[in-house]
Formats: sequence, structure tokens, C-alpha cells
Amino acid sequence: MAGTTNRSAPILCLYVVGFAVGGLLLFQHWIHLPLVLPYLVFLACPVMHLFMHRGHRHHRHDHSDESEQKLPSQR
Repeated sequence: MAGTTNRSAPILCLYVVGFAVGGLLLFQHWIHLPLVLPYLVFLACPVMHLFMHRGHRHHRHDHSDESEQKLPSQR
């Protein structure tokens, strides 16, 4: 196992750097958060709309065999 590399190490490093940068930005600009919060709420609305309506796509389905599945009284 001398030549193998750990693939999760760079990903972990990116997470640590991102967490550190995010923490510093949040700490340094904490006073600006109430000013930006209404805009974040308005931005969240279209983003949630895109993700929440993913299962509501209207596709046309081939229902050619529906008449065969109906009961004789329903024909």
C-alpha cells in the first residue's frame, strides 16, 4: 500500500478551508447579516420553488392499453 493515495484528504482539506473562510467572513461581517437577511429570504423562495416542484413535471404517458384493463361494464 505504499503507492496508494487517499482521495478523501483533498476533499477534507477543502471542507476545512471553506469552513474557516466562512467562519471568518461570518465573524467579521456579523453586523451586516440583518441587512442582507430579507434578500436571502427572497432568494430562497425561487430556489425552493425549483427544488420542491421537481416531481411535478407533466409528461405525456402512453395510455394505449387502458381500454384493455377496464371492466366490461365500464367500456
